Amino acid sequence: MPALSLALPLILSLFLLFLEPVSATMDYSKQTLIDADFAGQDLRGLTFNLTNFKRANLSGSNLQGASLFGAKLQDADLSNANLREVTLDSAVLQDTDLTNAVLEDAFAFNTRFENVEITGADFTNVPMRSDALKILCKSAEGINPDTGRKTRDTLGC
Repeated sequence: MPALSLALPLILSLFLLFLEPVSATMDYSKQTLIDADFAGQDLRGLTFNLTNFKRANLSGSNLQGASLFGAKLQDADLSNANLREVTLDSAVLQDTDLTNAVLEDAFAFNTRFENVEITGADFTNVPMRSDALKILCKSAEGINPDTGRKTRDTLGC
């Protein structure tokens, strides 16, 4: 019995060392999440590659570091969302609401933006193609309430 009582803390420590947080292992790639409601959720670091988010509510959610590579975000609500360091490359944002969203350090080089609401959005350090930048600059206005930055300035309009 004394050997077991000495070994138990060691076994428990090894078990905890290899235990990952449940959220870090969640992968929603290639899912159909049409009309899904993720409003106000903590979705940091999750993978949503090639996921269909048509009409999804992601308002106020924390998606920092998440991957939305190739995601379809038509008519999705991402207002007030934390999109820092998010991968949006090859994503389709059509009639998407990015009001007051923070996209600082996100990657959106091949992202398609069509009729996107960006009032108050912060695009600091977001690489994107010049054609996408021209489209966004046409409607860029407002100041992000979290960062205090003007949308036009963050886009370099």
